[in-house]
Amino acid sequence: MVRRHPAPPPSPLPQRDGVDPVRLRLPHTDGTGGTAGADGTWPTVRAYLVARYGGAVGAERVAAMVREGRFHGEHGPVGAEEPYAAGRYVWFHRDPVPEERVPFEIGIVYRDERIVVADKPHFLATTPRGGHVTETAQARLRRDLALPELQPAHRLDRLTAGLVLFVVRARDRGAYQRLFAERRVRKEYEGVAPYDPAVPLPVTVRGRIEKERGVLAAREAAGEPNAESRIELLEHRGGYGRYRLVPVTGRTHQLRVHMCGLGLPLLDDPVYPVVQEPTTAGAGGSGGPGGEDYGRPLQLLARVLEFTDPLTGAERRFESRLRLAPLPPAR
Repeated sequence: MVRRHPAPPPSPLPQRDGVDPVRLRLPHTDGTGGTAGADGTWPTVRAYLVARYGGAVGAERVAAMVREGRFHGEHGPVGAEEPYAAGRYVWFHRDPVPEERVPFEIGIVYRDERIVVADKPHFLATTPRGGHVTETAQARLRRDLALPELQPAHRLDRLTAGLVLFVVRARDRGAYQRLFAERRVRKEYEGVAPYDPAVPLPVTVRGRIEKERGVLAAREAAGEPNAESRIELLEHRGGYGRYRLVPVTGRTHQLRVHMCGLGLPLLDDPVYPVVQEPTTAGAGGSGGPGGEDYGRPLQLLARVLEFTDPLTGAERRFESRLRLAPLPPAR
């Protein structure tokens, strides 16, 4: 019998700049197998917070946040000497870190009371992660559209542009996420890469892709295939081709890895075939949030999404209004 844990209580803190507060559940063990608090390891909530976050931001800063009432439980701010209680929830907002604004707007392809289909620009992260928090599609759209529960139903790499399906109400998200998990969404991408007449196309690429935590590039490996993509040539000119890329699976960097494996790495890819050092400024002195050149985005676009709406049964098809770089003139 599967034991189900009760759902967490709602946050007592509002969003800030479209970003949810961090939710933390106080653990039952001290990380070494001992019971939390049994031997005085964490006599207070403050002691645990200092132990957990002090190494990252400094013990004094964490203690100051407690004094300032920045950490909240269900019924109000956490007191400085409040006893530790395993299983309790605590919420807080991290100190804001200035983020450079990605200078591209998010297009709205479709919107109703259940979903928003957005055209995410290159260089903009989909959801908060790492150093990208307020400068993400989710945070921007929550602010701009006044939709505090808005969440994506799937992921799209920060360097890739194109369609992202967002769900307006949190209670509906699971139904749309299952579409992607069960491969009931047809996704079509477009890419620009070198043209090589020796590469037979169209082709279906199958293989195993593995990505190690902390390593920027994924890699093809021996073993049971876990990734499949259909690659078709749409046109070619001047030594470059425009390709239709249809992923069957959704591994990290899948299309980029498969195109590179064919000897056709996508144009302006900073990772494949060789990881490039980030620059501090792009064309005209404009560099991206990761040091990328805003003037040379990865030539990969999530162009089409097709699915049957799980709540209405309607057939949906959406096309991106963004465009990749034109092919060079014929030589």
